[in-house]
Amino acid sequence: MAISLIRTSISQSQCLSVSHPLIHSHPLIHSLRSSTLSSIDESLRRKRLLSSCAPSQLNPIRSEVSFCVGTHLIPHPNKVERGGEDAFFVSNYNGGAIAVADGVSGWAEQNVDPSLFPKELMANASNLVGDEEVNNDPQILLRKAHAATSSTGSATVIVAMLERNGILKIASVGDCGLRVIREGQIIFSTSPQEHYFDCPYQLSSEVVGQTYLDAMVSSVELMEGDTIVMGSDGLFDNIFDHEIISTIDRCRDAVEAAKALANLASNHSMDSNFDSPYSLEARSKGFDVPLWRKILGMKLTGGKLDDITVVVGVVVSS
Repeated sequence: MAISLIRTSISQSQCLSVSHPLIHSHPLIHSLRSSTLSSIDESLRRKRLLSSCAPSQLNPIRSEVSFCVGTHLIPHPNKVERGGEDAFFVSNYNGGAIAVADGVSGWAEQNVDPSLFPKELMANASNLVGDEEVNNDPQILLRKAHAATSSTGSATVIVAMLERNGILKIASVGDCGLRVIREGQIIFSTSPQEHYFDCPYQLSSEVVGQTYLDAMVSSVELMEGDTIVMGSDGLFDNIFDHEIISTIDRCRDAVEAAKALANLASNHSMDSNFDSPYSLEARSKGFDVPLWRKILGMKLTGGKLDDITVVVGVVVSS
């Protein structure tokens, strides 16, 4: 995301049946609570296949559900050593909670590390996810996590919390996004919030700015077998919804799907000839090649170099 353009090139993936919280912004950093990863059982990968997640049509009694999650992060090529400016967490609270925050790169112009704010924000959200006052409300979680964050900076952010009965509650500020896929079709999408092109809403350390009250709040009823794709704008600026569907369809599990989506977005971001969602939006907002190039039949194309974070969750019976 960001007010200035960025991208990344590091990666990590984990499969959790949402049994352990994970905060991550760089594979070498591990996480702010990396000890929770040590007990992930590799056998869960084999058990949680996308093909085994078809919704039951025979049992009228709704079974409890949770997430099987895969993640993948590819930092901007110029920010590989620092791990990029995205952060995320995965938690087993209730049916599962997932979140992504994308640091605003413009802070680097003020000698501020743009990754610090989203990292701390995600750490606080992970620590507060089970707070009694939060009560499975992602908007309240944003309020409390934001209030507890002392780092200078800002970030777009999205949080989704799954209740055991299948209700997914979502709160987002800015242009991180989420899609729900059911039987090869997207049945729910979040919408980005922008002040103007390439300047999204964001939670900030500054007094003037957006708060949890500006969050776009949604809820959707999920079924066993549904797939959730969450990501920073580095994903959705570089990959179309139909590509998300086709990529998910040919992957065996959430881990493979997250990696495939991140790699595809990364490839598109470096392709100057690819007519990406980002270039389409730019042209719709009046940004294009000079007139003489237009006369020659040229147009603004190409992906957007950025940090790319992907979280894929498959809804499984608990």
